[in-house]
Amino acid sequence: MRHRRAGKQLGRNSGHRRAMLRNMVTSLIKHGEIETTDTKAKVVRPLAERLITLAKKGDLHARRRTISFLTEKGAAHKLFEELRGAVESRQGGYVSIIKKGIRKGDGAPVSIIKIIDAGKSDLKAKDKGKKAKKTKSAQVESKGSSVAG
Repeated sequence: MRHRRAGKQLGRNSGHRRAMLRNMVTSLIKHGEIETTDTKAKVVRPLAERLITLAKKGDLHARRRTISFLTEKGAAHKLFEELRGAVESRQGGYVSIIKKGIRKGDGAPVSIIKIIDAGKSDLKAKDKGKKAKKTKSAQVESKGSSVAG
């Protein structure tokens, strides 16, 4: 009997469940958002928020704890170097769950789980790159038209 046992089983044994959740949190940090079932999203959110809070501390012990949980060192680096600055001003609630609907194959309710401010810094960098390219191409065109005209 499972009386007084906290947490969702997710239809898996404990080792499989732990590995799946570690992989999902790693993917969430690497990609900024993932699509999964509602129940898995609800289990992943507190794990991801705990790691982001550790990253905000920024000390060596926090970095080692994060690396021990995540499956890739690159994800830990991204968490400490990039995402840390994006969520520095927030006191919590770094991860949001957005209901998407029902999955066609099995009828499971699906959600998108994403880190709130993860994409903003990336978008700003991309926009600056596009503006620089546009201005360079505009300068080349204006020089070309004045020479030809």
